[in-house]
Amino acid sequence: MKLLLAACAATALAAAAAAPATAAIVSGPTTLSADDAALAVAPLGTYETGVFDASAAEIVAFHARSQQLYSVDANVGEVNVLDASDPTAPSLVGTLAVAGIVDAAGTAIPAGSEANSVAVREDGLVVVAVEAATKTDPGWLAFFDTDGEALGAVRVGAQPDMVTVTPDGRMAITADEGEPNETYEVDPEGTVSIVTLPKKVAAPVQSAVRTADFHAYEGDALPDGVRVFGPTSDDGLPYPASRNLEPEYVTVDARSRTAYVTVQEANAIAVVDLRAATVTDLWSLGAKDLSLEGNGIDPSDKDDAIAIQTIPVKSLYMPDSVASFTSRGTTYLVTANEGDARDDWNEGPDEYEESIRIADLADDGLLCDGVLTGDQLKKGSLGRLDVSTASGFNEDLGCYDELYAFGGRSFSIWTTDGTQVFDSGDAFEQITAEALPEYFNSSNDETELDSRSDAKGPEPEGVTIGEVRGRTYAFVGLERIGGVMVYDVTSPACAEFVTYVNNRDFEADPESSAAGDLGPEGLAFIAAKDSPTRSPMLAVGNEVSGTTTLYSVDTVTVDRSAKGKGRPAQHR
Repeated sequence: MKLLLAACAATALAAAAAAPATAAIVSGPTTLSADDAALAVAPLGTYETGVFDASAAEIVAFHARSQQLYSVDANVGEVNVLDASDPTAPSLVGTLAVAGIVDAAGTAIPAGSEANSVAVREDGLVVVAVEAATKTDPGWLAFFDTDGEALGAVRVGAQPDMVTVTPDGRMAITADEGEPNETYEVDPEGTVSIVTLPKKVAAPVQSAVRTADFHAYEGDALPDGVRVFGPTSDDGLPYPASRNLEPEYVTVDARSRTAYVTVQEANAIAVVDLRAATVTDLWSLGAKDLSLEGNGIDPSDKDDAIAIQTIPVKSLYMPDSVASFTSRGTTYLVTANEGDARDDWNEGPDEYEESIRIADLADDGLLCDGVLTGDQLKKGSLGRLDVSTASGFNEDLGCYDELYAFGGRSFSIWTTDGTQVFDSGDAFEQITAEALPEYFNSSNDETELDSRSDAKGPEPEGVTIGEVRGRTYAFVGLERIGGVMVYDVTSPACAEFVTYVNNRDFEADPESSAAGDLGPEGLAFIAAKDSPTRSPMLAVGNEVSGTTTLYSVDTVTVDRSAKGKGRPAQHR
């Protein structure tokens, strides 16, 4: 990973409470804003599925002409279609069911297959990524119109986890994650599918599907730092690296020529030439040095305190979602640095778990001498922190001489060759500590101070980009404590915090409507020209509360000539 550092202006914070609204909009959502914040973000209205902690609202997409908001309900494997013409009261007008749709080869999508993601083209072609009932089998893209009529489907790679439509509307791109089954007896390849779309609202033919694979990166061809690790299936199939690499999320450049794909567990970005349907580059995101001032974390869930500190540990960025934007002719990538351990394969003959607490490494005699002191190994300090067993092991010494935690607890901005130009450092934890000191690093299904500090903290997961009055903003969802961080990224190397809003009542029963939004997953920016209010909005799908919420994005007049304000925007 390459770093590009910059000295940037500083920003101060001011707290406020938003006015109460309707059902599932809590009374007084938490907000914390910079003194010179140019935007005010507030919840407008929400649709409630009434389903708790079952991923009943995940990925969201908005269609301007029909004023419909699409929200993936993984609980039933369908897509909810919401009328958003009155954003204070979005209402269900239908569902898109994928089971039974006949694909281009004449095969019906079987019952038990699930919708994973949704995208919609400007003309109303709705594209749904469908995971097969047996998730290791190839999945589908299913197509609908805005009246809800199923148009057909084509086969794509295994477990299409995310779909996007290119800016020019000519292609749909899927990240085919290809996870193994629970016993690791079957492990499909991770791929990226490129589907050429018809000019009209219709399903494509199967020959329109092309596949970009990772075969060129087998063995010694794997770039330095790209993590391929863990168990290997014994099914005798070739391409072990390709089967280990699991694409997660896709963004496409403004010219619709190149896709950038997060490969989360590998801590990497894949670059895909869409015309050639080829992965042309694969680069590691590297690791964040948590010993540097401004990069600290709170590493323990057992000290009952907010204790953000620098520590002698590194952390793997491992982003989930990625977005892109252009500044002065240059494309930049924005990543939400969630982190994700490979801990799902404990049912087969060869159990595997990547994460381990630092104290347990020491107890097993696997921590090299001098890496940490005895005081640091206590559970109230670093001992409780989860780290990876797949990184940092010194073969010669037979122990771990470096420790790597999961996720950056931040968002980052990168050039398309892997140069990091900005990282938010420890700002997410600092801001949530100031805004919600009694609930700092709480989880999304219960309220408990500090409960996520030993894992991935606030856990940024979703990110989207929007332009408001000529300035570019990143909206980042925090999966655990909840809420959305907003940064002005117009000058990428000098991104500035704008505001934080959290539509959550921590005192309410998490399973009740009164709790508000829990576990933001997918975010979609709605430009003013497309919005029913004629002002920008933000749509958020919340997987734990099962709510899909619309936020107003209003401009605030500020004096940008003022100098020397507050908190540093970049910590390095």
